Order: sequence, then C-alpha cells, then structure tokens
Amino acid sequence: MSTATTTSETGRLVLNVHNHQGETVGTVEVDPAEFGGKINKQVLHDVVVMHLANQRAGTHSTLRRGEVAGSTKKLFRQKGTGNARVGTRRTNKRRGGGTAKGPKPRDYEYHLPKKIVRAATRMALLSKLQDQETVIIDQLSFPEIKTQQMVEVLRALNLDDTTCLVGLAASEIDDNQTIYKSGRNIAGLEIHPASQFNAYTVLRPKRLLLTRAALEELRKGPPSKATQETAPQAPAAQGDTPQA
Repeated sequence: MSTATTTSETGRLVLNVHNHQGETVGTVEVDPAEFGGKINKQVLHDVVVMHLANQRAGTHSTLRRGEVAGSTKKLFRQKGTGNARVGTRRTNKRRGGGTAKGPKPRDYEYHLPKKIVRAATRMALLSKLQDQETVIIDQLSFPEIKTQQMVEVLRALNLDDTTCLVGLAASEIDDNQTIYKSGRNIAGLEIHPASQFNAYTVLRPKRLLLTRAALEELRKGPPSKATQETAPQAPAAQGDTPQA
C-alpha cells in the first residue's frame, strides 16, 4: 500500500484513496489553502500546551509547617547546650516537618481565542497531510460490532503497529456506534468525529486515518454551532482526550 503524498503542478496535495483491503482505488486532491496554507509552530505549541493544562486535575497538596502534626515548643533552650539554635520541630528543615512553598490545589484551566484554537486545528491537519502521515480510506463501515474487523483494516493499511487517530464524518456514525465500539479496545487507537478534532488530538498519534467523507467535512471548515448541536456524539473512552 502506498500512502505517499505528491504535489501537483498547481500546488495541490494529491492523496491516494484506499479500500478495506489496502488497495488504491483512486486519488483526491487537497488545496493547502483550505487548511490555512501555512503552519505556525508557535501557535501549535501554544494551543497544545493549553489543551494539556486544561486536562490537569490540580489536586496536588502539601502540608505547610502549620499543618503537620507536632508541637510548636522550642526543642531546647537557646544557649548553653553547645548545639545549634533550633525552634519548632515542624520546620521544613527537619524530617517530618512541613514543606516550604509546596504546591496547593489550584485550577490550571485557561483558554486562548477561539480563532487561534480553530486555526491550530487546521494547521495540525495540514502538517499531517504534508508529512505523509495521513491515510485516506474510501469508506469505513462494518456489518456488526467486531474488533477483528477493525484490526484487519488497520493491518491492510499498515497502521497496526503505530498509534492512530480515526476520523469519521457525522453521516458515518450510526446509532449503535459500530465503528467506535469495534476499535475502542485496540491499544493506541482513537476514534473521533472529525468535527471534534483539535490540535492536540491530531498531533499526538503518529498516523491519521480519514474517510473520504470525513476529509470533505474537514475541508468545509468548522461546523456552525447549530450543526454541532445536532451532530451525533461519540462517547469518550477511558483515557480519551477531553475536547476543549
């Protein structure tokens, strides 16, 4: 199976389209301008750091010298013992004492402007396309929920030994969530609707698998608020990345 991305004379990216058996059944052209045209690494970095910060629980907590158990009595008199002067046993200099300036529970959440976050998502997609890390499949559907079917498709596309993000169009998510449930038990595989992509979820895995319909959905740009409210949602598996 060849996943090479070539560039036409007009500057458009030409991607091979594969079927379930890994055979090339056609090509699709993508204009880089549809995904912003250029990649700003600083914007990508800032947005990824934001997503990681928003995932932090912030429940860390240490005991200060006023919170640890122990007496505040001076251990021995100031002069006459020949020892160095000391105070309470709760000081951070003694074993079992409090922590000086240790972390306390806090909220790490913050948000960048929406336009920056959306632009970063499109930059991340463009980088995956330009770096030949994207595989396009004509359609992805199974008659029943079965992990082996997903394993066979990934093996045919040479995606079985790497981390991979699968993007689906809204029209490809059925009521039984067949594709999602067929792949949720595979290590290193994430399945999300294309409308829920963000820069972090796109950049984290080594490969991106998109259906032709999902690619067309991404080329149209971010959906309107009304479209997002009516679009089917895929459940978040344990360990999945929260969307911001």
